[in-house]
Amino acid sequence: MGILESVIVAISLCADCFACTICSGVTMRDSSKRNVLIIALSFAIIQAGLLLIGWAFGNLFVGLVEKISHFIGFALLLYVGGSMLIEGIRAVTGRGDDDVRSLDGFKNVVLSGIATSIDALAVGISQSMVETTQSFVAILPLFVSVFVVTALSVIAGLMGGRVLGRKFGHWAEIAGGLVLIAIGCSFLF
Repeated sequence: MGILESVIVAISLCADCFACTICSGVTMRDSSKRNVLIIALSFAIIQAGLLLIGWAFGNLFVGLVEKISHFIGFALLLYVGGSMLIEGIRAVTGRGDDDVRSLDGFKNVVLSGIATSIDALAVGISQSMVETTQSFVAILPLFVSVFVVTALSVIAGLMGGRVLGRKFGHWAEIAGGLVLIAIGCSFLF
């Protein structure tokens, strides 16, 4: 797989990372450059890591991943999106806890990163079965592309979400939660 193909695959893999972080960026309490960078690197490490895990263990996981990956992604995004939705509704009705937010905790960053990276695991598995990408050197351009594009899309998503959050407040949080739930539900179909 060439560099152009690798970048195109990386862009398609990180679309859900972008959607998740734009929704979550609405509610971020700490939008410092350091925190945004940590979240972006976490998503990039998880996404690229699952790509490599899929590639390394492709033949072992092919049946399992095809059968349950959509349920795993659905459950994780339902949890994160549902939490955002509930907190947004609580905040709008005056019963909210401002300390509970989507990507402000390590647990939610990891859960969101995994939920949006299950497809990278599947791509890694498929790449392990292609003769031209059976060596690490052959998969390296895809790995680097996925890492870089994911990090950049997460930064853009968090910054865009922050702007939306300032403009629309908790209503944007409710909408973001609904979008994450919808993305999770799309994994089932």
